Amino acid sequence: MFSPLLQSIIDREGYRVIGHEELEAATAEIPFAMLFVAGDAMRVAESNDVAVVVPELDKAFAGAIIPLIVSRDSERDIQRRYRFNAFPVLIFLRYGEYLGVIPRVQDWNEYMREIPEILSREPTEPPAFQFPDGCGAPQPNLQQ
Repeated sequence: MFSPLLQSIIDREGYRVIGHEELEAATAEIPFAMLFVAGDAMRVAESNDVAVVVPELDKAFAGAIIPLIVSRDSERDIQRRYRFNAFPVLIFLRYGEYLGVIPRVQDWNEYMREIPEILSREPTEPPAFQFPDGCGAPQPNLQQ
């Protein structure tokens, strides 16, 4: 279930919610798609912040980027496919092929700088999965 804020944005803007099983069919004919993977808004404070930014980005790019909202039950499948390690995330695709991601909330100038750069890339495979900093780091021996 989405946060009440995100659900109201989906309803107001008429954004399509997609699952991982329909991702390829939904994006294959779209020149530029922006997948929004919100994560759990109760645990990830930035989720609602990025949700508010999505319609603003839609307006700023004058409909050239089609926003699609990833269903909550497909988030982990999408994460495995595109190998990102932070929620929320915006994933950019060209005709269904991977261009890049923007994790977490950014300031407006970063979006305006990064999105055109991402859209100008050639499609590639997503990068190898990176564990967050400190994850898997050696732990001090606490037994004395």
